[in-house]
Amino acid sequence: MSAVGASQGPATIGEEAATPYAVLPDPATLFLTRSKRLRALAPGHTLEPYLSFVADVAEAQHAAQADLPPAELPAAEAIRRALEQDTPPLARDTFEPGEAGVIAMRRFLEGLRQTVVPADAAAAIQSLHAASSEELSQLLAAALKDAPAENIAMRVLALAGLQIHLSRLAANLTAADLKRVAGGACPACGSPPMTGSVVGWPSAHNSRYCACALCGTMWNVVRIKCAFCSSTEGVGYHAIEGGPDTVKAETCDKCGRYLKVLYQVKDHMLDPLADDVATLGLDLLLAKEGWKRGGQNPFLLGY
Repeated sequence: MSAVGASQGPATIGEEAATPYAVLPDPATLFLTRSKRLRALAPGHTLEPYLSFVADVAEAQHAAQADLPPAELPAAEAIRRALEQDTPPLARDTFEPGEAGVIAMRRFLEGLRQTVVPADAAAAIQSLHAASSEELSQLLAAALKDAPAENIAMRVLALAGLQIHLSRLAANLTAADLKRVAGGACPACGSPPMTGSVVGWPSAHNSRYCACALCGTMWNVVRIKCAFCSSTEGVGYHAIEGGPDTVKAETCDKCGRYLKVLYQVKDHMLDPLADDVATLGLDLLLAKEGWKRGGQNPFLLGY
């Protein structure tokens, strides 16, 4: 590994617009686009079987939305209070999946049961499918906590189900109302950034947007600045020698953490979650050098 120097956007081509702070997810395309990227990355990749599995999951997430009831946000007064206090309106540390979250999870599991998956995933799917609604609700709530999970496969699937539910909720927020929150976290749900993307959007060309692994919201973070502790000193960039220059790791000497940066401005096909999984080798090299990953990707749990 060597140190180096460091889709679709929210505005129509040709329009002049101020760089938006937050860009809400589009659940109708989020998982479908992700699955297509994973399918494109898989052939010949050292992680081909796993990338294909994650593509199956993304397709099941997309299909699960077909007959779901409308996603209902918390009361307007609760959202207003959260925004006044500079906290995310869907804060994961207090979020309750509720009946809607359980329904989304069941639809997702039903789709996955029709897919050939690895043995550990199949066992987890069966266990989750057999769980009562109360048990599923508890499992979903537990998956939002950072405590170590006894069954990683079940936690990954629970988080995948929550991605469906929370992306649909986040899509109903008002992007212009979202504000920066402590620790550089997602302004919609409070999750740490999964990856950052230097985008080529007409209204934000060459700007960096961090991506949430949970609700799919993206938010603007100044470049060459740690996304976690906001330090502008001791920021470095790393890539695998001989590898593509479209994915690098931004490290911070102050907090010891790193964030992968995807240069979508060079390749608009890059996906915040899919290309994160596909560059696991970079994570492994950084871990050997003592760096800690700052944000979570559900599909990299256990690595």
